[in-house]
This record gives sequence, C-alpha cells and structure tokens, in this order.
Amino acid sequence: MRIRGPRRPVLWALAGAAALAAALAAALAAGARRFRVVEVAGDSMLPALRPGDRLVVRRGARLRPGAVVVAEHPERPGLLIVKRAGHRAADGWWLESDNQRAPGRRDSWDFGSVPDALVAGRVVARYWPLSRAGTVTRAPSGRQAAVTLGRPAQRSEQ
Repeated sequence: MRIRGPRRPVLWALAGAAALAAALAAALAAGARRFRVVEVAGDSMLPALRPGDRLVVRRGARLRPGAVVVAEHPERPGLLIVKRAGHRAADGWWLESDNQRAPGRRDSWDFGSVPDALVAGRVVARYWPLSRAGTVTRAPSGRQAAVTLGRPAQRSEQ
C-alpha cells in the first residue's frame, strides 16, 4: 500500500506548518523552562523578522556571532529586545538591529555591550504566521538570518 501526501503543494505546506506548530507546542509544554515565546514589535529586525512574528527562544542556548537573540534592555528593565549577536565583548554581547534605519531602533550602538545575565536566549524558530513558520538559522556576520522550512536557504532567501 502506498501512502501519498496531499495532491496540492499548498495543502502539503500547510500540513507541514501545522505539524511544526504542534511539535513546537509540545516542546514548549514539555520544556517550559528551556523555551520561551516572544512576539516581535517594531521594524528593527526587518527583513528577517517582521512586527507580529512570534518566535520560540531557547534559554541557555550557546550563542555565536550572527545568531538572533532575545535580551533584556540594559536601560529599561523588564523590556525584551530581539537583536542579532554581533560579537562577544569582554563585558557581554554586542547586539545590533538588522535594520539600522528603523525609527526608534536601539541597540549596542546606543547602550553598549549587553551583559550575559541579560541575554534571555537564542531564537530557534518562528511559529507565526504559519505562512512564514520555520527555523531561524545563524547568519554570517553582516547578513540577515535565513528562515527556512526544513531545508537550506537559497541565496535569494537570505
């Protein structure tokens, strides 16, 4: 007996996105201490991340330059920011916005390096909107992160 997927590619993609969302929900329920969910606000991470994108953040994950991270704003306790890890400095991580022209953007160019204690974790996936759900991969320094649906990103997607 042969098992076939949906005949329409759109249905296949939606089924895959739904399975990814279900797997992420199960992982979040099982490891609530290891993962956290955040929503992007503002344009500072365009084009990689858009306002309203919902992200899964892995707490305590190893950081490397190019990773998208969530950190507590060093000058506004309780406010979380989503930025790209530029480089490791002696006193913490240098975090930058992908979109330096975004109105009101604030990053390490304004407040300096962010201490390790304020870095909440590394972004591992975008789960909403479903049309753009996928993993968030580390980008080489100076480039936007690639968000993929379980396959390597093509050059035009970066």
